[in-house]
Amino acid sequence: MARIDELCINTIKMLAVDAVEKANSGHPGMPLGDAAMAYVLWTKALRHNPKNPVWQNRDRFVLSAGHGSMLLYSLLHLTGYNISLDDIKNFRQWGSATAGHPEISRAHGIETTTGPLGQGFATGVGMAVAEKRLRDLFNKPGFPVIDYNIYGITSDGDMMEGVQSEAASLAGHLGLGKIIYLYSDNKITIEGATDLAFSEDVGARYTAYGWHVQKVDGYDLTGIAKALAAAKKEKNRPSLIIARTKIAQGCPTLENTSKAHGAPLGAEEERLFKQFCSWPNKKFYVPREASSEMLKAVKRGKADEAAWDAMMARYRKKYPELAAMWDNFNSGKFSDGWEEAFPAFKPGDSIATRSASGKVLNSIAPKTPQLIGGSADLAPSNNTYVKGTGDYTRERSGANIHFGIREHAMGAILNGISLSGMLLPYGGTFLVFSDFLRPSLRLSSLMQTHAVYVFTHDSVGVGEDGPTHQPIEQLASQRAMPGLMVMRPAEANETAEAWKFALTHKGPTSLVLSRQNLPVLDRKKDGYGPAAGIKKGAYVLSDFSPKGKPELILMGSGSEVHLCLEAARVLREKKINVRVVNMACWRLFDLQPQAYINKVLPPSVEKRLAVEAASPFGWHKYTGTKGVVIGIDHFGASAPGKVVFEKFGFTVENVVKKALALIKS
Repeated sequence: MARIDELCINTIKMLAVDAVEKANSGHPGMPLGDAAMAYVLWTKALRHNPKNPVWQNRDRFVLSAGHGSMLLYSLLHLTGYNISLDDIKNFRQWGSATAGHPEISRAHGIETTTGPLGQGFATGVGMAVAEKRLRDLFNKPGFPVIDYNIYGITSDGDMMEGVQSEAASLAGHLGLGKIIYLYSDNKITIEGATDLAFSEDVGARYTAYGWHVQKVDGYDLTGIAKALAAAKKEKNRPSLIIARTKIAQGCPTLENTSKAHGAPLGAEEERLFKQFCSWPNKKFYVPREASSEMLKAVKRGKADEAAWDAMMARYRKKYPELAAMWDNFNSGKFSDGWEEAFPAFKPGDSIATRSASGKVLNSIAPKTPQLIGGSADLAPSNNTYVKGTGDYTRERSGANIHFGIREHAMGAILNGISLSGMLLPYGGTFLVFSDFLRPSLRLSSLMQTHAVYVFTHDSVGVGEDGPTHQPIEQLASQRAMPGLMVMRPAEANETAEAWKFALTHKGPTSLVLSRQNLPVLDRKKDGYGPAAGIKKGAYVLSDFSPKGKPELILMGSGSEVHLCLEAARVLREKKINVRVVNMACWRLFDLQPQAYINKVLPPSVEKRLAVEAASPFGWHKYTGTKGVVIGIDHFGASAPGKVVFEKFGFTVENVVKKALALIKS
């Protein structure tokens, strides 16, 4: 190993050691064990511009083993990104750019949030899906507008998580050759040696997945560089480079032990380690020679981007229409007339909101070429297939992705696609199966990725499939997730408005849609509020109260809104002033001005009845302590949907009965 290489590697290591020691918290073992191969990757393979972290054609780097975050922060600081030495010193502290696990920040060069093992791996697969789609859309002979790799460092822990297996299987099937992952095989996890629970041949498994697999010594810099070069030449298979490493490499008593995973080395171990590395007994010391060597990334990056910019200038002249589309993709603009492309549904018709969603998708697709997505093997049921846009396969990247029965990977892949900053992904499954992808959905909400989740079969109206397929707690669970807009439209035109919102909202949206047909409301004839009211989360759908002072407010979402409307008609015949409020999206409603909230739900009206075929959890925020909720606090049952609704009390008669009792109370 050349002296300058050793110096740079040790600098990376020592920044990690010092930061963890100062914070008295962190995971030093992984940065120490993986610094050598990370150094080779960042200085010999990764194409990036530290002074412009959002350059579109940069290579992406994903630290899937997010507990080793100080490895990433050291690399970012030393190669010239906006991570200062003070940021390193404030590792894991309030307001710091150097969080305990990497949190997405393009300004700092952090491509995605990682930490939950397997998530970074699967998100990187989504990044590769996006790269291939964009490459096929924009590249022309002599103009490689999109041509970047997705590099990552993954761990033994990643290899055990199910989401990794799902994503790896799909990546191999699709031949995503731009994925190049270094697998740090140090054979240690928190509880001890991996052979306590993990003895499979990972290389054989990945070969079976259709990956290009190589094995290297994690400290052979030449061997690592050669493996990376070979992986880059492999265009038709994703690559896994299995690097045999040692956790806390070089530490006199902690090397190859689980003790080095999640705790500082300690003062004495740190002293001995620095002594072993012939390192000065200084804190946060960066040798000038190492700094100069690592900062060469800035010059390389500027040159790479300048060459790309020059090519783009020629591209714009030769392909002006594609250049205009490129600009739209980058700015998040859709084609002119995209809003006019939405279908209008005829009052009096009856259509499931899942079917209405499918009609919307197919109508707007020509005007929204950024859309790409599919379903976890349920496209005919989710109505997520877009005709005429082709399938995403090994040979070509159409807009319809067949995720297979891999809900968890689908969610993470949607995140990766969204992080391209140019494509808008969507994915579908049954609402009850949203539990399979909840960890990915949570990260979507945490990162605020622009993605649309299409969850159909939204209630016990699923019917005969029974309690395993009938969602109960899923609505409450999703509503509890910070940052996720959960929209449950009541009919077809509201579904179109929900899609309009989802396309422009810069964050994740969950569209919760019915299996059963629902009547399209005749808003003019019946004096109902406009469907666009759904964009405020909740709105007054029906109100015949004198001077806007109802005696009772009925509220619901989705199919139960129709139940509220029918019950309101009966109650009005009994001379009771009733308002019906569609509570389609709680979080969006909560974000409205207080004056609007009070107008929809006047504080003086305490008689409130909520109706929803799901867990009543959370509804009392809107009904108040004097209100009543007709919900389901148990699992479903196998029977025709109408029968299940009747048996569980979702009938006009029961709603009227509960309403009259509430008024008399």
